[in-house]
Amino acid sequence: MYELTICHLYPDLLNLYGDRGNIIALTKRCEWRGIQVRVKQVSLNDPFRPDEFDILFIGGGQDYEQSIIQDDLQKGKRDAVREAVESGRVILAVCGGLQLLGRYYRTHDGKDIECIGAVDLWTHGGQERLIGNLVFECEFLKNEHFDGLVAGFENHSGKTWLGPGVKPMGRVLKGFGLNGEDGFEGAIYRNTYCTYTHGSLLPKNPALTDHLITLALRNRYPGFESLEPLNDAFESAARDAVIKRLMGKNSSR
Repeated sequence: MYELTICHLYPDLLNLYGDRGNIIALTKRCEWRGIQVRVKQVSLNDPFRPDEFDILFIGGGQDYEQSIIQDDLQKGKRDAVREAVESGRVILAVCGGLQLLGRYYRTHDGKDIECIGAVDLWTHGGQERLIGNLVFECEFLKNEHFDGLVAGFENHSGKTWLGPGVKPMGRVLKGFGLNGEDGFEGAIYRNTYCTYTHGSLLPKNPALTDHLITLALRNRYPGFESLEPLNDAFESAARDAVIKRLMGKNSSR
């Protein structure tokens, strides 16, 4: 039997817009396939060891919550998260989590706040919020049965830019994405996936959920190839309905 351990980092502080639903989606889609899952919550003053988990999730939080965890990161978690990223652990970071993994966050009044520095991206705070439904196209998810479209919801005032070693997750078709200017959403570095998409992201987008699970299983079990398919009629209908309403067209599965 396959087994995976999921770490939810700062679940009591970084959990906006139902981000915990991402943990539920990962867990259930594993369990439905007979994959044993253990979820470990790690918060302030808890030990954090990258070699003890297969998937790390970091949710969204406002400036106040992010300021609370700064001291805790300095006690060892900052280096541990960097180690996790560089070693290829599977990581999903949403909104505030995306910003936290980057080099710095510059407030709208020009103050630079140092972040973890695990991914070459940076964020500049703005006066206006980028808010609304979001649809973007992920080439790495496309196949003969799936169009690669990911749907969700964004609400952020920060505008994020990517360094040369980091790829965007996808091209924005509806909404703002990383900064509302370059037409891209999200960031990929090694097996780390960063996005501004709430909503929750993974329950609406089972193809992305399975992609992350597959990467984690390949890390832990060399030679693992692919997951058994599930009946995603309900999830696909929900996703297609959102995309049709936003884009005025049907999506292909």
